[in-house]
This record gives sequence, C-alpha cells and structure tokens, in this order.
Amino acid sequence: MTRPAHRSLLLLASALSAAPPSAAFAPIRGSGAVIASASTRAHSSTSPFSRSMSVLDSFFGKKEYAAPCVMGDETIMSQKAHGTSETPVQKDLRWNCDNATADRICNFNRHYAEHAGYWLSTSFVSDVKDQKGEVTFYDSNTGKPLFVAPRGRDMDAFLRESGSHGWPSFRDEEVVWDNVRCLGDGECVSVDGTHLGHNLPDGTGNRYCINLVSVAGRPEGVEE
Repeated sequence: MTRPAHRSLLLLASALSAAPPSAAFAPIRGSGAVIASASTRAHSSTSPFSRSMSVLDSFFGKKEYAAPCVMGDETIMSQKAHGTSETPVQKDLRWNCDNATADRICNFNRHYAEHAGYWLSTSFVSDVKDQKGEVTFYDSNTGKPLFVAPRGRDMDAFLRESGSHGWPSFRDEEVVWDNVRCLGDGECVSVDGTHLGHNLPDGTGNRYCINLVSVAGRPEGVEE
C-alpha cells in the first residue's frame, strides 16, 4: 500500500471516530490497545474509537499468530448477561485488586487497560517475589486458570520483563491455552469472554501484555 493511500485510510478511520478518546488515554505502541487510568470509565466495544479500529481492520486484515498461540473469533466476545461475560468479577479478588476497575476492564471493554504500573500498586509483587515455583493466574470472572508463571525463566526474570513494559507479561509456554484465545487484532481474551489484554510480539516471540485485574481471580469453588 502506498504512503498516500495509507494516510487516507487513517484519515477515514479518524473521521468515522466522531470524537477522539479522552486525553486520559494513550496508545500502547504497536497495538490498537489503549491505556486508561483506573479511575476513567472504560469505553465499550460500540464506542466510536472501536468503530474506527474495525475500519482499519477491514483494510489491513487480521493477524494470524503461529502455534502454540490459539486463535479465536469475535463470537467469544458477543454480548452476554454481564457485558461480554455471563457473570461479574469475583467479589474478593487476589492481591487487593480493585473490584470496580476489574469489572469495567474485564466485561465492558475491548481496547482499554488498567494504567501502566497499576500492578505495582497492589500486593502482587510482595506476595510472589520470594515464592518458589509457579504462580497460577485465574480468570477474575470464572476462576478458571489462564496463565502459569514463571515457566522457562525464574520469578525475577518474569518481574523484570513485566516491570519494563508496565503490565504482567507472559510468554507462550505460560498460557493455559484450553482457556485463552487471541483474536485477529491481537486482543487476548478468555474462552468465556473476559478481556485480558493484548498480544504484543517482540524480537523473542509472542508477549501477552495482561491486566492484573483480569487474572486476579480465585480458583473455581475457592472464592472467599
């Protein structure tokens, strides 16, 4: 595609957006995802910004990530009883994650995230930094296991990489693929419709940039 044509498509998408996102939001480099402060109301998938992203997707096509990444389709994120999920987030999330923020991000949102570094404001690091072995991260809605980390590295390496990007960052071998899918625009979701984050590949492979509030659930049947 020539540069003028590329510019024209971007202008078209911008025009269809009707109004730009609030200044409280900033684009995540290399993705259609957008960062939102925890106190800012997340936009739903029907927002003008979401419509402009759909326009761009129709011109530039969807991505297909190589195995072991498991691809999903838009039907996973169809409207259900509670946003894109059947149930709201659990009442007592781990690591002191904020329930209201979690519910907005998980169930009424497709493109926005907890603010960069939010996970550092919780008890997560102090709870896991000295832990031996793996930590299982559960869906904040259903309690199903979604990620297990660290795998293929130690906890210090996992925390360092996550800290350098601003969100918990998982690799292919740390994903529970029975319960997680990637959509064509890079959105990472649970099979039950929970928005998790985005796949932002780098030079070493897929990197799943995930909201802590989306994976702070307690195992099924163990909610306090």
